[in-house]
Amino acid sequence: MNSGSIRLARRGLMFVLSSPSGAGKSTLARLLLSEEEDLILSISVTTRVRRASEVDGQHYHFIDVSTFTRMRDHGELLESAEVHGNHYGTPRKPVERALAEGRDVLFDIDWQGTEQLSRNEELTVDLVRIFVLPPKFRELKGRLERRAEDSPETIKRRLANARDEIGKWTQYDYVLVNEDLGESFPMVRAILKAERLRRERVVGLGEFVDGLLKEADEALSGAGSGTAGGEEPGKP
Repeated sequence: MNSGSIRLARRGLMFVLSSPSGAGKSTLARLLLSEEEDLILSISVTTRVRRASEVDGQHYHFIDVSTFTRMRDHGELLESAEVHGNHYGTPRKPVERALAEGRDVLFDIDWQGTEQLSRNEELTVDLVRIFVLPPKFRELKGRLERRAEDSPETIKRRLANARDEIGKWTQYDYVLVNEDLGESFPMVRAILKAERLRRERVVGLGEFVDGLLKEADEALSGAGSGTAGGEEPGKP
């Protein structure tokens, strides 16, 4: 068996990044997508107005409220939430298709969406949840203002909501303080790599180990019965 060619299959996982606005989860998500193979972004639908820097179908699918309501009521969304007065949701079919193919899906969603995913028993076994915190609360205000994409009223509302969002940190598997992106990104990437190797996610691992044990038994049995030059063991 050529060990260099062995690559056990695994189920895809759902990799969730959440944070209050301005803590840096979207930046971390972009870096992950640029560096990691077999990782795709779950593109949410939203009723929010598109920002100048956003591309429809790349950052979000921008839809109207009636379309969103229809998708939600017909079970076409894995999760949905109202955030800052706008509706967001995760289309079901692309996620289920990717997971079935053994690909990982990255979710850039808030705590409400994460909570809904966590309640689905069929999904929790492959759900990995990371919450990103700012080093200081005042950092959020500075980051939102530097982004220059929201009105002062919107920033004020986002900061007010951030206070409540931070309190949801206990609902996550990992919590990361994003003070330095150069340190935070390797940590998030390490979590992804470790979670990919979890025993329960590797398909056929039991059969592979059984094969190794059988091979070991055969090798040990052969070693025990064989003698050098036909001599009995222990004699010169």
